Amino acid sequence: MTTTPITVLVTFDVKPGQAEAFRAVLDPVLDAMREEDSFISATLSVDPEHETRFLLVETWSDGAELMTVQLKRPYRAAMNAVFEEILLKPQEVAVWHPLRSDP
Repeated sequence: MTTTPITVLVTFDVKPGQAEAFRAVLDPVLDAMREEDSFISATLSVDPEHETRFLLVETWSDGAELMTVQLKRPYRAAMNAVFEEILLKPQEVAVWHPLRSDP
């Protein structure tokens, strides 16, 4: 069976004063993702000009498995429930297919 890697870029705009709550909810999810078989990497960045704007870049070895299994994990559902309270607007998601990755 052939798998297609996938990279997902997610932008979060957090309500003022909620950056710590955002990290408190997201960091355990990032830790849990590391244990998943199809996980390759994740990078969380903050906008240097807007301390409440974050970018998460996730790369997975199997895009279909990410969409059908990983996005339905209970730890993601719990995170999303909290996000409804602390985000200014729904997160923006873009899906890409990686062509090359260098360490």
